[in-house]
Amino acid sequence: MVAIIAFIVVGVLAVLGLLPGFVGDDSSVSGLSRLVSEGGFLPNGPGAVVAAVLVTMFSFMGTEIVTIAAAESGDPARGIGRATRSVIWRIAVFYLASILLVVAIVPWNDPRLPEVGSYQAALEALGVPSAKLIVDVVVLVAVASCLNSALYTASRMLFSLGRRGQAPDLVNRTTGQGVPRFAVLGSTLVGFVAVIANYAFPEEVFAALLATSGAIALLVYLVIAVSQLRMRRVLERDGVAMPVRMWGYPVLTWAVIVVIPVVLVYMATREGSRFELGMTALIAAGVVGVGVLLTRRRARAAVR
Repeated sequence: MVAIIAFIVVGVLAVLGLLPGFVGDDSSVSGLSRLVSEGGFLPNGPGAVVAAVLVTMFSFMGTEIVTIAAAESGDPARGIGRATRSVIWRIAVFYLASILLVVAIVPWNDPRLPEVGSYQAALEALGVPSAKLIVDVVVLVAVASCLNSALYTASRMLFSLGRRGQAPDLVNRTTGQGVPRFAVLGSTLVGFVAVIANYAFPEEVFAALLATSGAIALLVYLVIAVSQLRMRRVLERDGVAMPVRMWGYPVLTWAVIVVIPVVLVYMATREGSRFELGMTALIAAGVVGVGVLLTRRRARAAVR
């Protein structure tokens, strides 16, 4: 957070032309002209924007973690509300503002972008010393934080599956403080296996993980939207109190349900996204099949 805030402050000063003598060889970093130069505002058309949105959706998959953590707090309703609002303004400030500054400082067709990344290219354009080291340290800290939250989420999901009878009973065991120890250890083990596999086959493993998780985010949010649309009607009909309510219901819910299939169809028309979409469909079919099998097994067991 501190690094992003520092980058935004420096970037704003540079765009406003308030950093004389600080910029490097490229002294034209001030102003917003690069937002419309080099071919216009959408040089590759709106399709390129949609393709970028797919990557962005994948990058922000997991923001729902805040609700899982808030649910374990002393006041879940208040915690979920605060966490949700925090995610919204953090994305608006730290992501949108920083990317806007990057685009304003570095031309979109700069050859350094695919080589060193957007933030390092922007820092180098500003003449910031040791830009690569700064970016590497920030990325390392961010990855460690992401790993920590991913282990938390994976262990809680595994624990939840165990309580529903969809995972071994071992993952249901908790410590005296309520921590699902074996679920955490199992999630950690899978993480180590993924790291070792990526070290042995770096290109293949990363490409496979990216292909099998990108569009899944869309399916997850689609299922959440459909479930919310259906379950809220049931809860309202039964008079159940709902301390946490979604804004703009049901308009925003229907918007999500309509937009996500449109994005999936668009992915099918792009050659670079077809493999990702196919892997997603394969995994989704496998998960649905396992779910149906377990449901039928429990139904037969209940009849007996």
